[in-house]
Amino acid sequence: MPEGHSVHRLARQLTDVFAGQHLRVSSPQGRFAAGAALLDGREFRAATAHGKQLFARFSGGHVLRVHLGLYGAFSFGGDETFRGASSIGAPRRIGEREMYDGGTPVPYEGPPEPVGQVRARLVSAHGWADLRGASACEVLSVPEAAAVRARLGPDPLAPGVPEAGREEFIQRLGATGTVIATALMNQALVAGVGNIYRAEALFRAGLDPWTRGRDVPRSALGELWDDLCALMADGVREGHIITTRPEHRADRQAPVWPDHAYYTYQRQGLPCLVCGTPIGLTELATRKLYWCPGCQRPGAE
Repeated sequence: MPEGHSVHRLARQLTDVFAGQHLRVSSPQGRFAAGAALLDGREFRAATAHGKQLFARFSGGHVLRVHLGLYGAFSFGGDETFRGASSIGAPRRIGEREMYDGGTPVPYEGPPEPVGQVRARLVSAHGWADLRGASACEVLSVPEAAAVRARLGPDPLAPGVPEAGREEFIQRLGATGTVIATALMNQALVAGVGNIYRAEALFRAGLDPWTRGRDVPRSALGELWDDLCALMADGVREGHIITTRPEHRADRQAPVWPDHAYYTYQRQGLPCLVCGTPIGLTELATRKLYWCPGCQRPGAE
């Protein structure tokens, strides 16, 4: 499932290519036909993200809400104004070919015929975006969209002063009797953290994943929030999740992503980059949990 940094990148990309334009909106698949009819011909204002939820504002007080879920993805194409636009979502297609060759724009003659189950298609005079496989795709009013946001926890990537989110994060996680590894995946407690950020942030903090939220010191929760803010901001900038520090990479000359990007995620059985203990893997609340039994033992923090 795409984590919060990918959805923020998607919101920025949609805004970059569509803001201020009147779009043709359709549902080639048919499942979003009623919602598409509400948006068709309206001006696309801007897209924003809160955690893993995307909110795209259109004229007339309509908001397109999308949750990509496990399989959702947007793909893009168009003229030179779509430079750099490519697939974002899950599964991600790394290195997808753009619409250019050596910097020369390929003539744009309109969107291609839909391929596969396209839930929603957005088309401007300059390009298109296709949504497939999303777990949620609906049109809301502005108050309805605000109500969805209100049910979510603080987002480490939210604009503004991060201290407000920091205190809310400390209060919410510090009040729960749920183990910290499960609490971090609860979008009502903190929005945008997925399995990779969960595993990596807990490792970097030296926190035992089975410590209950209320038993984690406030200072440690504050540091955890600060680290999530920094890691996820890096993810938005780089387009990849990278959590390792340079001193813990065996080959500093090699590309960091993907082989040297993580401490624990999908490294089960391999030696910890810090202490050498084999990385553990178990299942917690139906999700895989990666951790280092040496660095994250009870009381290690």
